[in-house]
Amino acid sequence: MAMTESGRDQFGTPQDRVSAVLVPLARPVSIIFVFITVFTFYEVVMRYVFNAPTFWVHETTTALAAGCFAFGGAYCVAIDKHIRVVLLYDTVSPNIRRWLDVGISLIGCASCTLMSWAAWDMVSEAFWMPSGEFRMETSGSAWNPPTPAIVKAVLFVMLCTMAVQFLLQTVRHIRRDPSRESQPGAPGEEVTEDV
Repeated sequence: MAMTESGRDQFGTPQDRVSAVLVPLARPVSIIFVFITVFTFYEVVMRYVFNAPTFWVHETTTALAAGCFAFGGAYCVAIDKHIRVVLLYDTVSPNIRRWLDVGISLIGCASCTLMSWAAWDMVSEAFWMPSGEFRMETSGSAWNPPTPAIVKAVLFVMLCTMAVQFLLQTVRHIRRDPSRESQPGAPGEEVTEDV
């Protein structure tokens, strides 16, 4: 496992049990980007050097990248490193920061729940015909793989996972004792993270 100069795991500390399952997957998922690069390089060489373009690289790399980016959202929530605007956050008391974290987590949970609800319609249409017969949606290209159905399913699963993660974060923030926290970035003090 790769470590930073401070000795901490560069892939982050899981915030809950769901996140503990996701964090070890960060390295294998990140390696997929190497394959995306190799496939793309292969396509460029085949197309422009040998005038023999592939019929599978574009759809494969698009599907792999979409899955990786969907996982990236859940991973950022897993290690509590999603984007924050700290201009206000860092100037308020630990108790107010705790309630801001509760609010952020509730909004994240509601957003991911609504998006997963919307994504379910896309997934059900991608996997079942109106008659109820199972059929995976395909791309309609010459290769015609079922990548649209797979990508929609991965997105749905990641959105559901993020909704659960945000809900668990909400509970963790409500239980957090603000009196044990220091102001973030205070000189000589290291900011600690809840586990």
